[in-house]
Amino acid sequence: MTAMQLNRLPDDAQTWRQAGSTLHLPLGDCDIFYRDIGDTSAEPDRTLFLIHGYPESSFSYHKVVERLGQRFDRIVLVDFPGFGFSDKPERLTFSLMEQADALLFVWQQLKARGGHAISHDMGDSVLTELIARSVQGLMPGWFEAGLQSVTFTNGNMVMEKAALVPMQKLLRHHTLGPFLNRFTRYPTFKGQVEQANGAPMDEADIEGIWKLNALQDGHLLTWKIIRYLDERDRFQNPRWLKALSQFERPIHICWGQADAVAPERVAHHLKNEVCPSAPLTLMPGVGHFCQLQSPDEWSDAVLSFYASL
Repeated sequence: MTAMQLNRLPDDAQTWRQAGSTLHLPLGDCDIFYRDIGDTSAEPDRTLFLIHGYPESSFSYHKVVERLGQRFDRIVLVDFPGFGFSDKPERLTFSLMEQADALLFVWQQLKARGGHAISHDMGDSVLTELIARSVQGLMPGWFEAGLQSVTFTNGNMVMEKAALVPMQKLLRHHTLGPFLNRFTRYPTFKGQVEQANGAPMDEADIEGIWKLNALQDGHLLTWKIIRYLDERDRFQNPRWLKALSQFERPIHICWGQADAVAPERVAHHLKNEVCPSAPLTLMPGVGHFCQLQSPDEWSDAVLSFYASL
């Protein structure tokens, strides 16, 4: 990424980057960005992993980390390869399986033995892959404390309940997708985000997502990254939701009710058909990009769950 691109970022995004670090990921031969906030020796029960969605980055949590720090002594965030301040090499497949591997690589390097996890959007599927490995006894030995609890926020974990925007459907097309992606510009991106969110959203937040997405021309890789939806189709029922139904640690479903792309019916399906013992928290008037649009409501919702543990 060039100095000119970085200088065009909002001040708070530049501050976020300066406070972070990078690790070289051998799997993809690329550098990935992370933040390790607080006490790096904190116990797993006092550690929180925040897992971002698409087309976002760890920066999407910048409005809520201070509140979360009232409950957790350590908060770890990672920009997936292809996102935010991490490298965006076109040679990668950006598979959700590989993104799960990238998370584990960073957590291992940071000597995190376990912790609670909150995920959003695409990050929900990455987290369910980690849950599947946990249920099958395939998590690495150094992660002995495991996932203490999981909170899922607005994401299309149940594809038949999803309401994808038209451009998402077009970009998934193997021929049309790469062609249309060449013409991606901010006005189009802004319209898609507004449509997906389903509730009014500050344009500064939309512009921030765009600028981080566009670093290293990452916005031109959308046609490739969005293939993660194909993996959702393939693994949703036989692997991910099945494992979620067998997971024995606390699960929380936390949903913005105004979400237009991952509508409330997704959350109800998870509650009624997959993990009925999980508490369901609904946030009225809150859209898809919940932690950006309504950080106070989002923080209240997730912290109320941890207060009950």
